[in-house]
Amino acid sequence: MKSSKRNIFLILLLFVSVPVFAQLPGRLGNLRNFGGGGGGGGRGGGDSLQFEKRDPFADSVSIRFKYLDTVRTYTFDSSLTDYYNRVPLKPEYMWLGNNGNAAKSLLFNPIMRAGWDPGFHAFDIYGFRTEDTRFFTTTRPFTELGYQLGSRQEQMINVVHTQNIRPNWNFAFQFRLINSPGFFKSQNANHSSLRFNTNYQSPNKRYNLYLIALRNSLQSAENGGIANDTFITSKATTSYYDRFTIPINTSNSSLRSMDVFNTALKTGNRYTDFNFLLRQQYDFGKKDSVVTDSSVIKLFYPRFRFEHTVQYNSYGYLFQDVDPDSAFYRKNYDMLLSYTTVPFPPVEIDTVRFSQKWTELINDISIYSFPDIKNQQQFLRVGAAAQNLATQWNGLVQDRPFNFFLHGEYRNRTRNRKWDIELNGQMHIAGFNAGDYQAYLSLQRQISRKIGFLQLGFQNTNRTPSYLMRNATGYPVVTPPDGTNKENITHIFGNLDLPALKMSLSGHYFLVGNYTYFKNFTEVEQSSVFNVLQIKASKDFPISRHWHWYIDVVAQQTAGNTPVNLPLLYTRNRLVFQGRFFKNLNIATGLDSRYYTAYTPDNYSPVTGQFFPQKEVRVSNLPDIAAFLHFRIRSFTAYLRAENLNTVDVNRGFSFLNNNFAAPLYPYAGFFYRFGIFWNFVN
Repeated sequence: MKSSKRNIFLILLLFVSVPVFAQLPGRLGNLRNFGGGGGGGGRGGGDSLQFEKRDPFADSVSIRFKYLDTVRTYTFDSSLTDYYNRVPLKPEYMWLGNNGNAAKSLLFNPIMRAGWDPGFHAFDIYGFRTEDTRFFTTTRPFTELGYQLGSRQEQMINVVHTQNIRPNWNFAFQFRLINSPGFFKSQNANHSSLRFNTNYQSPNKRYNLYLIALRNSLQSAENGGIANDTFITSKATTSYYDRFTIPINTSNSSLRSMDVFNTALKTGNRYTDFNFLLRQQYDFGKKDSVVTDSSVIKLFYPRFRFEHTVQYNSYGYLFQDVDPDSAFYRKNYDMLLSYTTVPFPPVEIDTVRFSQKWTELINDISIYSFPDIKNQQQFLRVGAAAQNLATQWNGLVQDRPFNFFLHGEYRNRTRNRKWDIELNGQMHIAGFNAGDYQAYLSLQRQISRKIGFLQLGFQNTNRTPSYLMRNATGYPVVTPPDGTNKENITHIFGNLDLPALKMSLSGHYFLVGNYTYFKNFTEVEQSSVFNVLQIKASKDFPISRHWHWYIDVVAQQTAGNTPVNLPLLYTRNRLVFQGRFFKNLNIATGLDSRYYTAYTPDNYSPVTGQFFPQKEVRVSNLPDIAAFLHFRIRSFTAYLRAENLNTVDVNRGFSFLNNNFAAPLYPYAGFFYRFGIFWNFVN
């Protein structure tokens, strides 16, 4: 109680000092950024980090970055209006009640990647991935420190640092920790992620090196849901106002830890992975130079590029319950746990434990051709790769799958920026996933500067179902007696971006065959052909000089004999007062809500970490509503949010007990506050 009062006092003290702090001059203002939330009051700016030109003796920085398989560069998004740009969990996801628990998108989003897949994805959203690694170029060392504190001592720590060792050599480091004890028994989460990456280019610009090393440790306790939803819905019950006292389906002796450094796993899942990637490139082409008044700038235009990429990855998946409830495992997994009759009465002694480990080694050789020597965003790439895998459980190597696949890619962003073409494909010609393929085509055209861009695309994937769903793994999984066929998914899409109207529209059509899924806690099934239609729209409605209404709407409909349960309508609305005030104070404050129509959400299997469809329980939630105050003063950004205001219950003493449900027997939390700060430093 004292700790909560102290936190509230510090927050109030900070807000009292905001107007004064906003007008202070000094070196803190050297890293100034504009954009979303700060563009009101007639002062322009986009949603990217930009920097003023200052005197040469002041600190200033220019930062740009790109991703591994792109040549385009990007700048930081510094918008204030959307808190979810700062955290891994996104509003279009449902999660099992606590930040860090298993999560699944409310929108249809199937796996469209051919080749080997282990099958565990319930915690993917919380970890770092190779494909989202940013390779920076910066004129000065740059650091961002972030800390977020929430109800029940939820904490998130985020550290980003990047600097150029030399003009042609940069490295970056990122660390993120999410620790969230939760409101209910045995739902605490502790996720940590660490990433180091570097990129180097030789002085003659012929040789390039990219290196990524990252590790994720994602740990979430599991409670199997609360024992009965009447503990939440009954207004006559007063003994369960403290949600931690509600009985759960796994062992009720599970303890909740508030210690951010306590990583002991009692009942739950721990997924770990280590990823290492080294890519080397050597170019052949034409030398050139630009002569200025004071110097000669050397240039190099590649004609051909040879590339070698080696990846080593390891994955570990563990579920354990050190104090299992025999009724839960007997009912859902048909497991009989052993007992001893000495001493009397009988005492359960078994620990439920399932684990699987994977190692993966990929060697890839590719060749690039650049048809237009002055346009490096047009190229043709072809390559071949060998993939060696090994899996073990019970301490023994059980299988050593192998794959050999070919891949190709063509990209062309024309010099006038009016056409943007991307075509890529991959074909597994031998090994465990022989016959798998994926193809992707995207055509984008600038209609006009006033109207915007139109993109049309096609994607088709033929893939072997995830390893967990078709092979023995040591987990309690029952595969179809006749085996499984390859999944085939076709995706046709179109996007219309209308900057002048601050609006975007998109449509997606999916045709799915042999969709592989869990039909209950243990059994795997495949579907017949079905389709999904998805329409999306986003719009910024400027109401006045400072008031904006941001709306996102998604309508989706399935047809055919489908095992996929989706809400018909999903919408997110933000009513925001935004602008720049005083000299350096940027503010975005208002209401943030999301709503999705009633539907039958997926149930969840804690042991296998899988969501599966059910038809018995239909969930009809109130809109999730949050009030927020976000502000930025030069390089300092803060977020204050009061979430789940919709759970208020005036009939029970103005308490927050009217919980929404994420899934059957999985309620969301009640009232929740979050306070976060992010501070940029230029060294």
